Amino acid sequence: MPVSSSTHGHPKMGLVAFIWYIVLIFTSAGETVKSKEANWTGSLLVIPMDGSHWTGVKALAEEMGRRGHKVTVVIPEVSVLLGPGKHYVTRTFPVPYGKQQLDELQARNAEVMESKQLPLMEKISTRITNMRKFVDLQRATAESLLLNQELVDFLRKQNFDAVLTSPAVPTGAILAYNLSLPAVYMLRGLPCGLDSVATACSNPPSYIPRFFTHNSDRMTFGQRVVNVLVSIVEPLLCRLIYWTTEDVASSFMQRDVSVAEVLSSGTLWLLRYDFTLEFPKPLMPNMVLIGGINCAVRRPLTKEVEEFVNGSGEHGIVVFSLGSLVSSMPKEKADIFFKAFSVIPQRVLWRYTGEIPDNVPENVKLMKWLPQNDLLGHPKARAFITHGGTHGIYEGICHGVPMVMLPLFGDQADNVHRVATRGVGVILSIHDITVETLLDALNNVINNSSYKQKMQKLSAIHNDRPIQPLDLAVFWTEFVMRHKGADHLRPAAHELNWLQYHSLDVIGFLLLIVLIVTLAMLKCCSLCWRRCFRKTQKRKED
Repeated sequence: MPVSSSTHGHPKMGLVAFIWYIVLIFTSAGETVKSKEANWTGSLLVIPMDGSHWTGVKALAEEMGRRGHKVTVVIPEVSVLLGPGKHYVTRTFPVPYGKQQLDELQARNAEVMESKQLPLMEKISTRITNMRKFVDLQRATAESLLLNQELVDFLRKQNFDAVLTSPAVPTGAILAYNLSLPAVYMLRGLPCGLDSVATACSNPPSYIPRFFTHNSDRMTFGQRVVNVLVSIVEPLLCRLIYWTTEDVASSFMQRDVSVAEVLSSGTLWLLRYDFTLEFPKPLMPNMVLIGGINCAVRRPLTKEVEEFVNGSGEHGIVVFSLGSLVSSMPKEKADIFFKAFSVIPQRVLWRYTGEIPDNVPENVKLMKWLPQNDLLGHPKARAFITHGGTHGIYEGICHGVPMVMLPLFGDQADNVHRVATRGVGVILSIHDITVETLLDALNNVINNSSYKQKMQKLSAIHNDRPIQPLDLAVFWTEFVMRHKGADHLRPAAHELNWLQYHSLDVIGFLLLIVLIVTLAMLKCCSLCWRRCFRKTQKRKED
């Protein structure tokens, strides 16, 4: 009987066809899963903090809304920067303060520039008063939201998938904890090391500098002594900063609760830095680096600004901003900058809302709002005068623009110290600044090629990544929303007490064993010695 030439009768060909069939099934199934994930949309609740913290949170909220997610941003009726957006909806709540109180608080920030001229005790008193007013404002905002039962009940019924918030003022974290929703935190860091405590992340003072010490990761013995002392004092500092918040949280939760307990429940930590600026240190699996998240948010310049920039010719422009919380300065200080700018060939764009003098130099453009990121990304940007906030610093690094830095308060002094150690910027004191020192600093960063070369190298390292910070933040936020958390990234260290975390109980147990063995051996030796001594004594007697 002749053998058929058909492949259906051949066992090997049948096996190959079967394997291809299985592969096609799994490929199709994988594509279906990917398609479902790509088309999946959820609901995100955003509880932002006013001020510069809003910049990064807004960028993420807008992008999440643009990708089809329902994003609800809850903000107070009165704020400095918070407001509506194109891709998210806002819901406001009443607060017991008005625009005047916020303006007064901003004016107090500008007083920092004059504080060195005050006597020491008056300077300390002024700083304490400013801090108290800020804490009182944050407490009033937290109470207005958390104790607004109607609003909290409304949010509870919305079935959000996650909460995006800034833990520096942990109102959103407290609300997420109460609603049993996974929390996504966006922050630079917390001033008293509370972020390391809340994440159970190793934070040894031997090589990780503490805030406000101005240390690097390579410290002398004396610097390490200071670093250790600061790390010992940090828990007390946390108590002073957050004791009012804990009162509000306990009242809201109707039980005693600490800020550390609330923050430790966070699912994901989006950290607004990377190691082009920050000194290397350990990270936990639920900590994601998104330094430069706002660099991707670019818009074309207005025609008026574009013409002013292009008119600078080969000399280029200088971008000047002291951040969102300081838009003006004392007249005497402003005169120093106007005089210095009048003699440089570059054109200057300055975010300024103070008293405008009659003799503003022709090369200076004063603006109430400055498109900072767009200007720094312009090829004619030559230098950036900044207060040292992380958003501005990363925009400068992202676009490769050397900096002249004037730290005012908060973590800014530590930020600019990190920039200066990279050789890409010059630090000036706002208290001691003169026309000559400002001109010398600008001349250095613009005309000394080493600053530009080092900054371009730092920028290349920062921008050389497989995924942009904003896309990375979106991915992980969506991940948390899809899976209702990320418990697999949470370390077991959270379930250990202080003794267990440092293995002091194990060390104590081993020391006890060593002590028992040592005592037993000494006892045995003692018995042997006595027996030998008795035998020797008996022989002598015989």
